[in-house]
Amino acid sequence: MIRMSLASIARARRPRAGRAFAADNGGAVAVEFALLALPFFAIIGAILQTSLVFLSTQVLETAVQDASRLIRTGQAKTAGFDLVRFRGEVCNRLYGLFPDCSGLHVRVTTVNDFISATPSVPISANCTDNCEWSLPPVYDGGAGSSYVLVQVYFQYPIIVDIGGLGLANLPGSKRLLGSTTVFRNEPFS
Repeated sequence: MIRMSLASIARARRPRAGRAFAADNGGAVAVEFALLALPFFAIIGAILQTSLVFLSTQVLETAVQDASRLIRTGQAKTAGFDLVRFRGEVCNRLYGLFPDCSGLHVRVTTVNDFISATPSVPISANCTDNCEWSLPPVYDGGAGSSYVLVQVYFQYPIIVDIGGLGLANLPGSKRLLGSTTVFRNEPFS
């Protein structure tokens, strides 16, 4: 009789175990996290990458403006600046945001007036892999009262590149950052 009671109790508990298993939601949080973690962290990574690119662009713009002031005031001419020295002045103001300052493409040229100052992107539009600079770097700070066009470009590496939806506009997951300024030198001698 005791055996029948235990057997009937076991039979009675089987349907409850199935219902209990179906009603158990102890692992629901782990499953939801597994489903949502990848998109969540991808979005966070994309937001951080976008912020870093915008910050780097602004820092490059400020560095070019500050270094160009040395040309405009005649300090660069007095100090005997050349291409390497001007690139170094820009690089000193980038605060480590750019991985390799030797990758800065610098073009400092004199122009006839403000209207003739036409910046040109130094990369060919149809590059397919590892885009090389199509225009040579040059440095000509001009004399007093001359018009100067300063262009600095950099191929910035993009870490979070989500297919074609990322910030990369060059092959190899890179984005072309650039800064251009045109000014008239002070009348130094």
